[in-house]
Amino acid sequence: MKKAIYILFALALSSASAQEATTAAASKYTAVVNFTAEQDHRQMMTQLGIQGLRPGPSGDENAPNHANYNEALANPYPNLPELLTLKNGKKVTTPEGWRKQRRPEIAENFEREVFGRVPKDAPKVTWKTLISEREYVGWIPVNAKKLVGQVDNSSYPLLEVNIAMTVVTPANAKGPVPVLMMFGPSVLPAPAQPPKESLEKINAALKELLVNADPSLKAVFEQYPAYNPVVAPAPNFGPPPAGDPPPTHQLLAAGWGYALIEPGSIQADNGAGLTKGIIGLVNKGQPRKPDDWGALRAWAWGASRGLDYLETDPAVNAKQVGIEGVSRFGKAALVAMAFDERFAVALIGSSGEGGAKLHRRNFGEAVESLTSSGEYHWMAGNFLKYGAAEATFGSKTANDIPVDAHQLIALCAPRPTFISYGIPEQGDAKWLDQQGSYMATVAAGPAFKLLGAKDLGVGNNYKTAKMPAVNISLLDGELAWRQHDGGHTDAPNFKYFIPWADKFIRK
Repeated sequence: MKKAIYILFALALSSASAQEATTAAASKYTAVVNFTAEQDHRQMMTQLGIQGLRPGPSGDENAPNHANYNEALANPYPNLPELLTLKNGKKVTTPEGWRKQRRPEIAENFEREVFGRVPKDAPKVTWKTLISEREYVGWIPVNAKKLVGQVDNSSYPLLEVNIAMTVVTPANAKGPVPVLMMFGPSVLPAPAQPPKESLEKINAALKELLVNADPSLKAVFEQYPAYNPVVAPAPNFGPPPAGDPPPTHQLLAAGWGYALIEPGSIQADNGAGLTKGIIGLVNKGQPRKPDDWGALRAWAWGASRGLDYLETDPAVNAKQVGIEGVSRFGKAALVAMAFDERFAVALIGSSGEGGAKLHRRNFGEAVESLTSSGEYHWMAGNFLKYGAAEATFGSKTANDIPVDAHQLIALCAPRPTFISYGIPEQGDAKWLDQQGSYMATVAAGPAFKLLGAKDLGVGNNYKTAKMPAVNISLLDGELAWRQHDGGHTDAPNFKYFIPWADKFIRK
């Protein structure tokens, strides 16, 4: 008895000492600022000298400030920033001129004014395997790994960032395989189940615990002796469901692997989270400066750290890793492809404003939709300037942004880049401006051609470019477009994306 009391006393002392050590360590660092999104938005406006922002248009077509959907009014700023002309006015006519001069100019403008900069002292990430097991996806045996990327927080221990990623590769592959990294929940496809004997032990232990907690359950278990709290899932030997297989099944059947990287484990999708996550960790819990990175760039940075891991995985062909995302994660996928040239191919789904849609278009979602709303955290603080109605610098509009979406797509050249949309009738709203995204894709073409790749093959006149009919593919070149007849997803385009990507990266 005395020994037990001594042990409890020692544990209490140890716990108190650990708590004191944590408190002492915390006292060395400035506390995390806990702003609401509104407070954070306001402090950025103050930093920039903005007194008022123009409200964004409403997605409700019956609202007084509804978004414009009249094509005759959609192009108030028809002239896009030059793609192949340097700031000094000289034309870029060689691949070397693009890579060494024009590409860095465009990238700098996007970093400073649109997406923000990745800090030079961004911390290292150490990847650890939490689970590694053999699973089945449909009838395909796979090796599945659940990983965590632990971000070094030694410079600011008050915040932790652990990037969640799952990697799945076909088990019977004869060599390293291409992998498509997709933004989404990091989940194993079919976690292995305990054998029958182990399940019997688990159920016996569970029944005993339940009866101890509630003795009346003993009568229930005696009345139903065959019942078990945990039941092994029955194998599915029925016919496959109608329609296309899930994208992950299609990838594996084609000899690809896939990786699922969880954006929320990198950076929260809200303004209140900007003093936390990877952005907050680098800023030591303090608010952003105007050219600091926003969530889109942070998610893209996380994808690059995931690619760091894939470069060490012998089951993966690291030269054939692609990036995919839909909606806000389509924007992030495009940013990742543009800034990290290690990504070999991209599928950009329904990305809209801040993605493949032209900022200068007045159709559906607008620049003001991102500067004045709860989505400002996607962008650098400097982006707010282009929604300013009243500020110390006057006012600015989308036409003042030094870059536009065609140049973001061009930063992906000459690597294969597939721009995907659905149709409004199925839920891929007009708000996303499919036509404006098609114009941007056309306008990006000259950079692909300069670097020896093929563009859409429809010419370079973005001002007169009209989208092809739904389900008509433009997939002959490294720059590709397809509008499917589904909704806010890129799943219907996977059966076109995979053979198109194979043609370029596995040749």
